[in-house]
Amino acid sequence: MGDRGKDNNGDMANCEDNSLFAIPVVIPIEDHLDLHPFQPKEIHGVVEEYLRQCKDAGFHEVRLIHGKGKGVQRNNIRKLLEDHAAVESFHDAPLEAGSWGATVVILKTKVECR
Repeated sequence: MGDRGKDNNGDMANCEDNSLFAIPVVIPIEDHLDLHPFQPKEIHGVVEEYLRQCKDAGFHEVRLIHGKGKGVQRNNIRKLLEDHAAVESFHDAPLEAGSWGATVVILKTKVECR
């Protein structure tokens, strides 16, 4: 049997942010992002980077899937979007695309962001 008290992840012991990953996780840039796999503390940074990448890729509309639950993540996402420089508007997704469990974000064009 393995030695439970022994540190088998010596290289991970030096990670400054206590991340489970030694390298960044690469997410394909698509017109939607499911936020369920992420920890709540990661959501803000993930959404910020996702919107930046989508804007750079030329997307005008994206969908953030946060789930329904009690609405906590939905509210957090909407607070972030309210004053975001790249966001023109946002609204609940249509019924067939997640309803209030997802938020559709309309991104500004590059000219509008200046």
